[in-house]
Order: sequence, then C-alpha cells, then structure tokens
Amino acid sequence: MDSQYLRLVETADGSKTIWNEAVGEHYHSRHGAFQESEHVFLKSGLQYWQERTGAQKVAVLEVGFGTGLNFLLTADYCTNTNLNLNYCGIEAYPLNNELLGQTGYGKYVSEGLWKSFLENYQQALNKEQALNNNCRLKIAYTKLENFVSDSLFDVLYFDAFAAVHQPEMWSDIALELCCRYLKPGGVFVTYAITGNLKRSMKALGFSIEKAKGAPGKREMLRAVKL
Repeated sequence: MDSQYLRLVETADGSKTIWNEAVGEHYHSRHGAFQESEHVFLKSGLQYWQERTGAQKVAVLEVGFGTGLNFLLTADYCTNTNLNLNYCGIEAYPLNNELLGQTGYGKYVSEGLWKSFLENYQQALNKEQALNNNCRLKIAYTKLENFVSDSLFDVLYFDAFAAVHQPEMWSDIALELCCRYLKPGGVFVTYAITGNLKRSMKALGFSIEKAKGAPGKREMLRAVKL
C-alpha cells in the first residue's frame, strides 16, 4: 500500500490505528484499537477456543493482517502462558516497517517480542519465522482468492475492512475460501454481525452466536465449525 494514503490516528483508548484514505476506513475501531483487538480476537477468539479445548498449541489464521496488532496481542499472551502459536496472516497490501514502528504497539507487549516482530516482519512475508520459543509467524503476501495452505487452523480472525468498503471480502465465496482452512471445532470471530453474515456462516456449516461486542459495538459474531 502506498504510504501517501496512510496516516496514524489516535483512538479513544489512546492506542493508534491507521486511516486508509484509498479505502476510506480505519484499520481499527476509533473507539479503541487495542480494546477492539483484545476483546474481539484475543479474548473472544483464541482464549474462548483454549477454554473449550485445553490445548497447549494453537494455529491461527488471520484475514487482514494489517498493523499486526492482533498478532502481537496473541503472541504475547501465548508467550506468557506457554502456549505454542503458529500464526498465519493474509495481507495483500503489507505496511512498511517505518509505519509499523510508529504505531507504538510495543507498549502492549514484551520488549523482546516487539523487537523480534519488527526485525522479522519483512522476512515473514511468505516465509515462516520464529519470533521466540513459542511463536512462529508467516504473512501470506497475497489476496484471499489466491491464498493456499497445506495446514488447517484452530482459530480464524476475520478482520477485513467493513463490507460497505470491501463487500467482496464478505461474500459467500470469500468466506468459504478462508473457512475451508478451519478445523472442525475451530472458532471464527469477527467484529461485525449482520443478517447476511449469519446466514452465510450457517450455510457453511457453523453454529453461530451473538457475542458481546467491543466498545462502540453492541454485538459481534462468533461461530464454531461443526
């Protein structure tokens, strides 16, 4: 993504996000980037899955890697709880290191993880990197329709731009493309919830629920693959 269309913006909880002028949307909620990532993806996604399974290793697929905030919070949690993490993010327009460094997300995770993330970010584009003893990261530098994986995942973070700006990412075809890589019993979470999304996920063989939303949203969608 050409950086001329991107600028940092502070959100209500003091954490930063990015305004993408070309798309016409922020990368995170203006009500709080950190709060949204922590609530929607870490707590309602990975921690919910772990409580259900009791597993000591997890594979996470993220649609829309963006600034890496979801990954960083997940990796920090996994490191602190000795949970083995294999994380794959899909990102067609990766940010540059300079902009990533300016987000200030290092204050939310350990110094070692933040430093390792910035050092390994470019190499992680299409090549898996070990960030520490617990966490491995690969960023698939491609569009969703071209994504292919030999692995299946336990948790799917769906963090595409909103349907009003990026409707193709919320289509039945796009949802099927990413959900095919989720294991039975796997958990799908996203910040949004609409009638169309609920119907699509049911048709794909998921049980769905309305979970409490992040600040600024009353509800979000969580679904489990049957």
